Amino acid sequence: MKKLVASFVALLLCAAVPCLADNLPNFVQLVEKCGPAVVNINTERKSSGSEEMFGEMFRNMPPGFEKFFDQFGGRNPGGKGPRMPHKQKSLGSGFFVSADGYIVTNNHVVADADVIRVTMDDKSGKSKTFVAKLIGADEETDLALLKVEGSNLPYLVFGNSDAMKVGEWTVAIGNPFGLDHTVTAGILSAIGRNIHSGPFDNFLQTDASINPGNSGGPLLNMAGQVIGINTAITASGQGIGFAIPSNMAAKIIDQIKDGKKVSRGWIGVTIQDIDENASKALGLKDASGALIGRVLENEPAARAGLQDGDVILAVDNENVENSAELLRAIADKKPGSTATLTIWRNGKTMTVNVTLGERKASMANQSTGDSKNNKSDDSLGISARPLKSSERKEMKIPDNEGLYIVDVDPDKPGAEADLRPGDIILKANMAPVNSPEELSRIVKDEGAKRGAVILQIKRGQDIYFRAVNIGK
Repeated sequence: MKKLVASFVALLLCAAVPCLADNLPNFVQLVEKCGPAVVNINTERKSSGSEEMFGEMFRNMPPGFEKFFDQFGGRNPGGKGPRMPHKQKSLGSGFFVSADGYIVTNNHVVADADVIRVTMDDKSGKSKTFVAKLIGADEETDLALLKVEGSNLPYLVFGNSDAMKVGEWTVAIGNPFGLDHTVTAGILSAIGRNIHSGPFDNFLQTDASINPGNSGGPLLNMAGQVIGINTAITASGQGIGFAIPSNMAAKIIDQIKDGKKVSRGWIGVTIQDIDENASKALGLKDASGALIGRVLENEPAARAGLQDGDVILAVDNENVENSAELLRAIADKKPGSTATLTIWRNGKTMTVNVTLGERKASMANQSTGDSKNNKSDDSLGISARPLKSSERKEMKIPDNEGLYIVDVDPDKPGAEADLRPGDIILKANMAPVNSPEELSRIVKDEGAKRGAVILQIKRGQDIYFRAVNIGK
């Protein structure tokens, strides 16, 4: 009887296999349709012999590789003297987006190139190489647009990356390790990934195999539309690749193609995320929104009346969950346009209209020194002292603000909130403080009501808010 049951189960399993196979996707038609529009990109630029010779192909080589390189002609004959100058080469991918020869790729594939060569396969399978012209690039999103002379060229169209769902099939075509027109498939693993590679990180994550040389190639949906531009990988992992969403890329590419400078909106504030302690201290129901650390002088936010400590909850009635979402929402709008911001201030919601400027680079961090003659606040676990008049003058801090943190107890709430020696406390619960006694009073009276206190601090040239949980 047992043998009979086992045979019956085996028969069922065998019968099921063709059914499962029939349900698996077939990529043949998609690749035949889209593959010809994908190109290989080779670049050359003059460099000193001390630089890497093959760009992306040899990044992150192990220690000792330089000696290996020397043995194969890196230096002058005999191994003496400086390295011989050479042409540095880079390999990447790209794809046509028009029949007349416009090509999308990554900025890092073509940056600083003296010569850009694009190779495609024609309908007969023969390779054809063009010298491409760089039309324009955007470093902040790592996108570039090239142009070759041609007509009736195969091309791809952008799809709607916002419509993609986690778990859908994706296909990558590119030039990994110089192996042209390599096809890999996988699923969309995640959306909205921030890998801290740039200010506008919002990557699609896929487990379709992506390797050095895939950069700039298309990530396709099952309709053969480009829903991402393959850009980054996690060197220590497998099956984790990242692509720029097509909806972001299409806007940038259109600006470059039209001969316009890529421009982004700017309100002129420093921002940070809201955590649970900050939401408690500010009286917010949820830990969402973007907290303004500092309103920069003579910038759009200052002219509109925004203040340090305001929390931006929405832009044009679209909620923003964190500082990254706010940055993208403002950057997507044109300089000179008006943005309606929903903000939280002093326990109330209000709206502010801001006429946007053009995005600028952020200020660099600097460090401060330490001092003595401090007083302690046991609730926070910090030691602080008032600022000297010379320090106030040098740092342009008003007389009613400024407590210099001399020491932080590593086992107390201040350390958990990332307070550091050298930080300067400007405000506590939005009230200016310039003495340890004032700080202690606010912590004792107001902090006890909500279980947390929020401090505005100056660290180098930057202004932050730090919420300290004192409800323990």
